[in-house]
Amino acid sequence: MTRGQLSVKIFADGADLATMRDLYQQPHIAGFTTNPTLMRKAGVTDYAAFARDVVQAIPDKPISFEVIADEFAEMERQAHVIASWGANVYVKIPVTNTRGESSCALIYRLSRAGVQVNVTALMTLQQVREVAGNLAGGAPSYVSVFAGRIADTGVDPVPMMAAAVNILRVAPNTELIWASPREVLNIFQADAIGCHIITVTSDMLEKLVLVGKNLNDYSLDTVQMFRTDALVAGLTL
Repeated sequence: MTRGQLSVKIFADGADLATMRDLYQQPHIAGFTTNPTLMRKAGVTDYAAFARDVVQAIPDKPISFEVIADEFAEMERQAHVIASWGANVYVKIPVTNTRGESSCALIYRLSRAGVQVNVTALMTLQQVREVAGNLAGGAPSYVSVFAGRIADTGVDPVPMMAAAVNILRVAPNTELIWASPREVLNIFQADAIGCHIITVTSDMLEKLVLVGKNLNDYSLDTVQMFRTDALVAGLTL
C-alpha cells in the first residue's frame, strides 16, 4: 500500500507556526492538532495570539486547541472561548482532570451546546465507551486514544484501537484519532482497522518519503551512512 491508497486521514501534530503553514499546503495533511506540551517546546507564550495566527493561516482544515484549566467550570468557559476562534476549531478536553475526575458531564454539555470537542488522553476502552455515550447525538467530535503511550507500556494497541472503532459506531458524529504514534507503520495499522485519523509529528512526516522504498537500496544507504560518519568523525583503529 502507498500513501495515496490510505483512507486514514493524517493530522499534523505540532505548535511551530511556520511548519504548520508549510504543512497546510500539503494535500495529504487533512488537519492539525496541538497541545500545551508542544506549545511549550515551540516557545509559545501568548496562547490566544498564537491560536488566532494559526486559524488565520489554516482557515479551512480542522485544528484542535486544548483547554488549560483543571476545574470543570473554568474548562467550560475556556472551551467556549477557544471555540469562538474559528468554525474549524475543535476544543481538546482531557478525559479527566488531574484528580482523575471524569470530564463526561462537561463533554456532554459542550457537545450539546454545539462545541466541537476533541476528547483527549484516553487509554482504556471503558473510557472510550463512556465518552462515546456522551458525544452521541451532539456536535461533530473527535476521540483521541493515545495508542503510542499504550504501546509504551508493552501492550499492543491495535486490538484496542480496532475495538474503539466499533464502540464509536454509536456516535456517528465522532471520529477516532490514533494519537501519539511511534512509527510510520502505525499509519498503516490505523488505516487497516478503519481508524479515521492519525496524528503525526513533523519528524514522522519526514519519514513518509521512505514508504515503498526498496529495502536493498535502504540497506545500502545505511551501510554508506555508517562509512561516511566514521570518516567524518575521524575514527581509527
